[in-house]
Amino acid sequence: MATRLLRLLLCAVLAGLVVAAGLLPVAIVTGGLARAGSDTWENLPVNLATPPPAQTSYVYASDGKTLLTTFYDENRRDIPLDQVAPVMRQAVVAAEDTRFYQHHGVDLKGVARAFVSNSRGGAQQGASTLTMQYVRNVLKNDPGLTPQQHLDALSDTPARKLREMKLSLALEQRLGKNEILQRYLNIAYFGAGAYGIYAAAQTYFGKNPADLTLAEAAMLAGVLQSPDVDNPLRGEREHALQRRAYTLDSMAKMHAVTPAAANAAKTAEVRLTELRPPNDCTAVDAAHNDWGFFCDYFRQWWNSQAEFGTTATERDEALRTGGYTIVTSIDPGIQAAALGQSLGVYGYGNARSLPLAVVQPGSGRVLAMAVNRHYSLEANPPEHPNYPNTVNQLVAGGSGVAGYQAGSTFKMFTMLAALDSGRPLNTHFNAPARLVTIWPGDGSSGCGGRWCPANDTPSWMDGDRTMWNGFGRSVNTYFVWLEEQVGASRAIEMAQRLGIVFRDDHDAALAAKADTWGSFTLGVASTSPLDLANAYAAVAAGGVYCQPLPVLSIKDADGKTLDAGTPKCRQVVDPDVAAAATDAARCPVSKGSAYGKCDGGTAEAVSGILGRPVAGKTGSAEYNATETFVGFTPQIAAAGIAVNPDNPNDYVGGGVSSSVNGAVAHTMAFALRGVPVQNFAVPSRARAMGA
Repeated sequence: MATRLLRLLLCAVLAGLVVAAGLLPVAIVTGGLARAGSDTWENLPVNLATPPPAQTSYVYASDGKTLLTTFYDENRRDIPLDQVAPVMRQAVVAAEDTRFYQHHGVDLKGVARAFVSNSRGGAQQGASTLTMQYVRNVLKNDPGLTPQQHLDALSDTPARKLREMKLSLALEQRLGKNEILQRYLNIAYFGAGAYGIYAAAQTYFGKNPADLTLAEAAMLAGVLQSPDVDNPLRGEREHALQRRAYTLDSMAKMHAVTPAAANAAKTAEVRLTELRPPNDCTAVDAAHNDWGFFCDYFRQWWNSQAEFGTTATERDEALRTGGYTIVTSIDPGIQAAALGQSLGVYGYGNARSLPLAVVQPGSGRVLAMAVNRHYSLEANPPEHPNYPNTVNQLVAGGSGVAGYQAGSTFKMFTMLAALDSGRPLNTHFNAPARLVTIWPGDGSSGCGGRWCPANDTPSWMDGDRTMWNGFGRSVNTYFVWLEEQVGASRAIEMAQRLGIVFRDDHDAALAAKADTWGSFTLGVASTSPLDLANAYAAVAAGGVYCQPLPVLSIKDADGKTLDAGTPKCRQVVDPDVAAAATDAARCPVSKGSAYGKCDGGTAEAVSGILGRPVAGKTGSAEYNATETFVGFTPQIAAAGIAVNPDNPNDYVGGGVSSSVNGAVAHTMAFALRGVPVQNFAVPSRARAMGA
């Protein structure tokens, strides 16, 4: 009976019939509608009972305030009602449903009023309440609907109206008015791509909803009826002002504001900002375009986290719709310093580059990622199609970028493997100018069918060496011999323990046949500055490897802190082994070995730049195709590789080596400003000197 009454009433409205307000006794209809809706709560669509997030995710720098970018399909962020200015709440009610706090989801007086207006040929009125509008918004945005169901949810038919009324009654039996108003404010479309009051306040006025004035609130409420037609940001200022005046008059009639306040707000100047949030990594602030490479790495990382979905596609959708608040690890100051140093070596107009990464030992958090490129999809000049604009991941690798050879920096992994096998730092070998090895070789690198690598500067490198001065002077034949003693497989396995990834298929194939890859210790595998910095960071942290982490914290739309932002660390190298490797790694950059065993290094100027205990290693690819430096203290690790990322045959030359060393060292020095000096752990005498 109740459903038939409701259908009759609704059809009358839609048909514009002349129906007296007293045609259907209010008590009968109210009771009938209530019974019609009372059994529908249990059958409500899931998205209506529990609204889907579909909110913008905000990504900040490490200060938690500097916005890097946002990710969204719809620009929307849900907020509680107490973060919305009272005048905004009142304005919406006044503009859309003045009897919101009197009816129970369906406004019978409004329906009757619509009968009369429609039948007399006046302005067409649909008698939709705020609750009904909320229901309609949820249903039309339900991703579970078929295309036909979406059409039905938007079609102007008695069946649709009937369903909206029944669902509205069911909602109001279970939800309070303020909860419904909050939900409505968070889902309503305000035009200009802004969904919900938070996005609307930001887009139109550049402020939070709690700070809206009466005039601003009335204008936003006014555009709800026709968000595209009455949109002041689209040139429809007069329409918007008319709707604002209507809303203010309605507020005065409701006694929400005084007539004087309403009249004053009608004449208030409209100051629109059109502040649109960026969307995705290519939309980072143009003044900080370099942040795009970090943002790109963050997105790679996010799409690898099982916490956000079972597939990369699901995880990406979660980022765009989940309403996360993400505080990343990028430090704007360190990032600016790293970029300045990178550009000091190669400017934006140079095909060569110095990708540079900075990592925090003990957490794996990535503090900076810089390179002399604009992260952009903009076209490049015809004479150099691959720069200065690119979205290739030149710093972290991945997405088709295998990385670059880092030369002798890989000797660290052989040294760690040797120390781990029980050999002390004081392991002696009379390093020849050229060493005939157990591995096959031919051509210029072969001697009688055996691979026979040579030292770059025999007069400075040949002779009796230990791990200390072998590492300090970067003696090839010493470390190839050491690799023979422990086995190439152990050196490769050590590199993998410390996070070195073989992205190049050829490298991966050689790693699978580890003991045949004798040249591994000379850094012939491709790597990235980020992988390299993080591997050395593990040594700095006493053998604790942490997965590279681009975030400090992640909160979901409900404010819950998620575990994905917690460092994932594990002890992969004995602390005493790490301390011994660190002691030897002080030799390339200083004479700071705890045992006084350094006697010459390839980058001794680094110590003076930092003015504190520091360790590190230089690396040159064959023919100086690339030049690398990685440095670390207990609190910071950084790596940079000079390279032409698009042309491996464009050798950067050994002359750039000191510039690379200095760029990394100066970046580290900036990162350590104000940070207390911390000494390295001293290795045990047994680990250093042997039995």
